[in-house]
Amino acid sequence: LERVGVPAAAITADPAGFRTLDSVLRARDVYGLRRFTVVTQCFHAPRAVAIARRHQLRAIAYCTPNPPGPGGLRLQIREVFARARAVLDLYVLHSGPSA
Repeated sequence: LERVGVPAAAITADPAGFRTLDSVLRARDVYGLRRFTVVTQCFHAPRAVAIARRHQLRAIAYCTPNPPGPGGLRLQIREVFARARAVLDLYVLHSGPSA
């Protein structure tokens, strides 16, 4: 990001976000953000933004290319299950961040 001109002060990595829900809620609760850009692979971006919006946060996503080959395909298949889990977390279980 810095190579394309994003100031280092505008970049926050979340080393304790063990899943997307964690990272979104930590953006709000730990880093104090109400608006942010998620930088992630394209297959993952819609889920990250949907989780943020469900929590009344203004998020957009910048998509990086999906990993090529079998590894990328595995991640895309995993995303199907991750989206189902996100629906359960957001609309059925009303889950908070992981412990």
